Amino acid sequence: MKRVAMAITVGRELMGNPTMNLELDKSESSSSDEDATTMRRDTADLAARTLVVVLFTMMAVRLGLDFLQTGRLTGLLLLASEGLVVILTVFRRAAGIVDRSLKARMLTGISIVGPPLVQPSSVGPLAPEIATVALSACGLFVVIGGKLSLGRSFGLMPANRGVVSTGLYRLVRHPIYMGYLWTHIAFLAATPTLWNFIVLVGADAALLVRAVCEERTLARDEAYRGYQQIVRWRVLPGVF
Repeated sequence: MKRVAMAITVGRELMGNPTMNLELDKSESSSSDEDATTMRRDTADLAARTLVVVLFTMMAVRLGLDFLQTGRLTGLLLLASEGLVVILTVFRRAAGIVDRSLKARMLTGISIVGPPLVQPSSVGPLAPEIATVALSACGLFVVIGGKLSLGRSFGLMPANRGVVSTGLYRLVRHPIYMGYLWTHIAFLAATPTLWNFIVLVGADAALLVRAVCEERTLARDEAYRGYQQIVRWRVLPGVF
């Protein structure tokens, strides 16, 4: 009987304590909001990965057919460079700090969507194929070297997935972007259409601005600020 009486008393106290009930409600509401936010982020992340795969597949079909018809290698080297984006995007490491601002999203979207939209063309090249292939191959090697150094720290949105300062990151702070620029210039020289110029120049301009945004996020880390003092140039030594 004493236990029953104590249970009734505790129940009355809980029911009669609006502050305690309010705190419980707030805790449940906060947990629900966090779950909803996590779900939205996971959905957005899955959508981004899916978009990258779809765009790359379409690009692979176009450039693959062009190679079969013309035998031009420059497009295949660009395809290989962009293919690494797909692989590392799928297996990238979770970020500690991510810039999810509208500006960061727009810059990321433009820089990613541009290259897969290039179109093969019969327009005469601006340089011999041996030159465009050589430049594109150099760019591809830089991209591969940069991504091997970066590993699973690669990502789409500006984020801190760990500070990397080894390999090509001893030369410039964004060697992968430098490699992209080389492969894009080579492709434009091989296929100099107005459409390709618009999508690649637009994507590369967004890429350079994106590099600045990334560094604002990374600079919150004291280790990265120290790295900036050692490696001066972002993408192009002596220029940017």
